[in-house]
Amino acid sequence: MEDAKAMADGAAWPEVRLAVSERRRELVLRGPELEERVRLRGLDLAVFELPLLQHLELGAGLDTLPGQVCGLRALRSLVLRGNNLSQLPEQLGLLSELRSLDVSGNRLQCVPASLGLLSQLRGLNLSGNRLEELPPGLSRCSSLTHLQLSHNRLRQIPPDITESPLGFLTSLCAASNSIHTLEPSISRLPALRTLDLSNNKLSEIPCELADCPKLKEINFKGNCLTDKRLEKMVNGCQTKSILDYLKSGGRGKGKGKGESAENREKSSRKKKKALRKDDEESDEMEELNKLVVRVLHVSESPSSVFVKVTPNVKEVRPYIVCCIVEGMNLQAGNALKRFLVAQTKLHDDDCQKRTLATIATHDLHLVKGPLLYDARPSQSLKIVPLGRKEIKATDLLQRLQMEADEQRKQKKRQNVSGLHKYLQLLNGKENFPCLVDAEDHVISFPPITNSDKTKIRKTTSQLFLEVTSSTNLQTCKNVMDRLIVRMAELNKFTFENQEQEFVSDDVTEVTKDLTEDQPEADDLPAIKMTSPELIVRQVRVVDAEGNLKVVYPAKTDLNVDVHNVTIIR
Repeated sequence: MEDAKAMADGAAWPEVRLAVSERRRELVLRGPELEERVRLRGLDLAVFELPLLQHLELGAGLDTLPGQVCGLRALRSLVLRGNNLSQLPEQLGLLSELRSLDVSGNRLQCVPASLGLLSQLRGLNLSGNRLEELPPGLSRCSSLTHLQLSHNRLRQIPPDITESPLGFLTSLCAASNSIHTLEPSISRLPALRTLDLSNNKLSEIPCELADCPKLKEINFKGNCLTDKRLEKMVNGCQTKSILDYLKSGGRGKGKGKGESAENREKSSRKKKKALRKDDEESDEMEELNKLVVRVLHVSESPSSVFVKVTPNVKEVRPYIVCCIVEGMNLQAGNALKRFLVAQTKLHDDDCQKRTLATIATHDLHLVKGPLLYDARPSQSLKIVPLGRKEIKATDLLQRLQMEADEQRKQKKRQNVSGLHKYLQLLNGKENFPCLVDAEDHVISFPPITNSDKTKIRKTTSQLFLEVTSSTNLQTCKNVMDRLIVRMAELNKFTFENQEQEFVSDDVTEVTKDLTEDQPEADDLPAIKMTSPELIVRQVRVVDAEGNLKVVYPAKTDLNVDVHNVTIIR
């Protein structure tokens, strides 16, 4: 990052001028083009002179955040996710109207104590950094409701958070740290509903946790608990059983002070008998709760569906993995909508709004293999996008850009929904990546859309899954792993809830953003699932000469650290 003078020389970015002229309250600056602009000329400091701005998102590879950020006195939401920040300016504490701060995925080793001055702050996301401790004073953020601390190096939950409790804190997530002890004062958080301390170094869970009056969801998986019965409950996600067990004092505890020796002995014998029975039932319940994913190798599932990769994709979007999934029931109730909503969340979270990777799902019966993964000139590439007629890729992007501009004018905000929010990912590209079937039809145009020809419906019984990335092959595999585990979870939910369900309007809206066209809810006969087991069939990806590049899932794939998932190979 260059000094302030150099940054000032790079002022008057067109995005900032447009925000000034249209009196915008939202501004999003993210993408490879902006990263290159920042690297060469620095950040336009005029960004911090927009008096009406309420939401600012900067994702342009920033090394430092200038102190001038304090000039945004109306700012309510600041997103700095996925930069290279190693520190934050003390001036952040002057943003008195700030409600949400997201600095996840950076290189922070510490955060300023001035964060404690943000009395209006409701959401704070510090996940994915290098924090070993947090500054005292966070408890002064009296409005805080959501605190995310996962994937850091914390050794404890900051004492002042629990000892001087945050009265409105409903969600505390500190998974994947190095936390050894959970203090009994955790019970002093009166509004806590969700607590995630998975994959830490806890050996005990304090009984006082059961005194949290509103606690509904807890996750302690991945800890080495000394109480093995409690560990089984933890691995089975039995929140109520865990809290009841802790409330009774845990194994060997909770004896009444006034009990006689004879009564205590009788009580002890009854408890031991009950414990043996509970352990047997717990073992059986644990097996029932397992999510089973069975992997079939290429040799076990001969198929004409394989993917050939051309050299053209090397400079555009070179990485792809694919597989076939069977056993997914999308017909029952709102199973299809739940699956599409889950895919949207994966795009937003694991795929970082499709900047790291893009997921595409197809109805295998509509896929004509073998497939070709290619990059073609933008003027010649044609596709039938979801919910639209056949169109050239360049015309589609122009139309989406016009729709995005119209959205911005109507809402007077920069953020847009649907496919429009991914347009910047193809800025400056002459050739576009695409997956083409044996009839030369484009069935996928990442990271923008799938083809309407192969879209999944309630009647889809076999899915062809595709993950592409411009980052690296392991990113594709990680996203695919997460997708399959999520599918197993959803399928188990469908299996256990056979009755018809209803989905809220906001979920429907999320789904609409993903597909741009919902499959019709046909009056189909209900399918009675006999098992939630999923079958995953390998798909080979080869180069232009037919040499194997990757097969998914290989032996090193799907080795997920999820206790309730069994992978059978």
